[in-house]
Amino acid sequence: MLISCSADNNTIKIKGSDTEVNLAVQLAESFHTFEPGIFVSISGGGSGLGISSLLNGTGDIANSSRSINTGETLLFKKRDIKIDSFIFAQDAIAFVVAADLPIDSISINDLTHLLNGDYKNWSVITGKDMPVNIYGRQSNSGTHDFIKKKLGIDFSRYAKQMNGNAQILEAIKTDHSGVGYVGAGYVAHGGMHGIKVLSIYSKINEKSVSPLNARVIASGDYFFQRPLFQYYKAGSFEKIKPFIDFEKSDLGKKIIESAGYYPVNK
Repeated sequence: MLISCSADNNTIKIKGSDTEVNLAVQLAESFHTFEPGIFVSISGGGSGLGISSLLNGTGDIANSSRSINTGETLLFKKRDIKIDSFIFAQDAIAFVVAADLPIDSISINDLTHLLNGDYKNWSVITGKDMPVNIYGRQSNSGTHDFIKKKLGIDFSRYAKQMNGNAQILEAIKTDHSGVGYVGAGYVAHGGMHGIKVLSIYSKINEKSVSPLNARVIASGDYFFQRPLFQYYKAGSFEKIKPFIDFEKSDLGKKIIESAGYYPVNK
């Protein structure tokens, strides 16, 4: 969508996390019916890109599936730009495989060894002799960063770096020995045909937990759940306030929930 300079004050530009794109689009569409004079422009590209858009003045809100890092904070300080943030939803990371792979759940330990490249064949876990193919995100992705820190690993150098959730899911559907990770909300919104979401457990004989179980997420019992942030310049708060207020509203929370994410302070 092309926006003229004269319309810039009536346009809220949201950039960043690929995990949050679908949700942001749904929220923006409903918001526009209540505030037809305010346009919301949305694009993805990763959490790092979103935060950079605040620095270079091309974005009003940065969607980020991770906290701002030290290097980014220093850049804002050097430019004397004060930023603030708002957690508008919770997300859970879903680990996905092809529907016919003989596995329904996986331990955190085995998942660690898969993703860091220690396990190069599925026979270690499933008994089936198939090479492990890893599909993930680029390093500027908040999801990539979150999993890396959560597991304390470096990803295998053979892991394929994909542009977004959609590309990962399409790859898994055709690669019957692949494993990938996406936002659980993206799976719920996009459908499960050809794939399965693995439940996660910590110890042997412990009950596994699905990222699609809203009750478990609400209780904070899923290992790979996280807050979803929206960063913005403190000086531009009045411009973006109508949209943030809509996200906090009852209707906004219903949209967040129906999209497969988890509202904050439901």
